Amino acid sequence: MSKSKVLAVPPPLVIDDTNLSRAWARLLLKVLDGAGTEVAPLILSLGGFGEDGAIGEDPAIRQALDRLLKRKGKLVVDDVAFTIFPQRLWQMSRGDRSRLFALYRATFPRWQAMNRKANGRGLYFERMVMYGRGPCNGNQLEWILSQYNSRSGVRRSMLQATTFDPERDHVASAQLGFPCLQQVSFEPTPVGLVTNAFYATQQIFDKAYGNCLGLAQLGAFMAHEMGMPLARLNVMVGVAKLERIKKTDADFAPLVTATRASLATPVTLQSRPAEPAVSAWVAS
Repeated sequence: MSKSKVLAVPPPLVIDDTNLSRAWARLLLKVLDGAGTEVAPLILSLGGFGEDGAIGEDPAIRQALDRLLKRKGKLVVDDVAFTIFPQRLWQMSRGDRSRLFALYRATFPRWQAMNRKANGRGLYFERMVMYGRGPCNGNQLEWILSQYNSRSGVRRSMLQATTFDPERDHVASAQLGFPCLQQVSFEPTPVGLVTNAFYATQQIFDKAYGNCLGLAQLGAFMAHEMGMPLARLNVMVGVAKLERIKKTDADFAPLVTATRASLATPVTLQSRPAEPAVSAWVAS
């Protein structure tokens, strides 16, 4: 009887940083410098948020990535982040979350129509505040905030919002671009709010940076409404994939140069640039 070959299960890749650009750069270079095009599983953890909930970024990496995304016909980072949290609408709402939710509900049909093929199944923030059923007319974030702020001792398992819906998303399609993000949970701690996000899969090149930025903005919003600072963002990914650009693509060169330079220098907290006008988003 021949002995079966035992395959070792690779340990998770854990990236812990206080700068979003550097964390994403570490993930990208792990794939570019190694064999294959996937990391499974991935745990990316970010800390060091500012008093306003801003996360540190490296402008050189951010600009190089946005230029490459445009060159390849993909969405820039801010547009991907908007699918998870509409930071621009939150700024327009001037700290009034009821106005934020009303603005989003009123404008969502327009955002969806801008790219019906990609957005026809919805957007992540839409699933969180317009789920279609449940308390608060399906606004999961309002339910979480209203319950948390109404009394002490709210059970922590209540503080989670789902984007995956078996009724709508268990379909037999060979490929489905939305939703890859399954759920988000919010954990109040003595030092601030910890936000946890769970992905089945995630695209490293054109979505991961924007996804993390959107989740950080969502966490900052929830922390603000819960009366505490944002302490940490944890993103758990079943499979992180580099699929929509080849590792050998010559257009990678400026971005790779920026990432290697950033990792060779100390981390500093960079202020966020002004939010640009929103354009046509895709989900996932």
